[in-house]
Amino acid sequence: MTITLIRHTSVNIPSGICYGQSDVDVSGNFEFEAPIVKDKLTSNSFDAVYSSPLQRCEKLARYCGFENPTIDNRLMEINFGNWEMKAWEDITDPQLNRWYQNWVTETPTNGESLMDLICRVDSFIVELKKQNHEHVAIFTHAGVIRSFGVIIEKFSAEKYFDLNVNYGDSVQFIMK
Repeated sequence: MTITLIRHTSVNIPSGICYGQSDVDVSGNFEFEAPIVKDKLTSNSFDAVYSSPLQRCEKLARYCGFENPTIDNRLMEINFGNWEMKAWEDITDPQLNRWYQNWVTETPTNGESLMDLICRVDSFIVELKKQNHEHVAIFTHAGVIRSFGVIIEKFSAEKYFDLNVNYGDSVQFIMK
């Protein structure tokens, strides 16, 4: 099965804000960014399309011609808990330093760890493998795309940020 993961376009919040699972809207650049994403996808034929429930992903899926993607909460970005919608530099929670030291297993206060996210994505993949799809499109977030890489490509969680995923990027994996 071929999986094409598409990251949402840029968001309507200032740089430096921790937004994870917050349902922020796309930026005013959507009208310029979305056609580029759509053009990249036109040569593909998908027999299933999935999306995170967050509006930044659903809007892009609809713009690209997929009016009714299957919505799955496991495709949401990592939950940063109490840190959501705060500027990183303004977070005074002592847990932040512990998280910086071990971002793979430490949990943001009232959020989820990277390993929690990877396990959530893995449960989606286990279900997806039971389907008879040949090519799947998934509109989602950088964290989920990197988690697919850890699970499918088998690179370590410590190499998580080595996979660069910009707004509007798509990444393909072959799943056996």
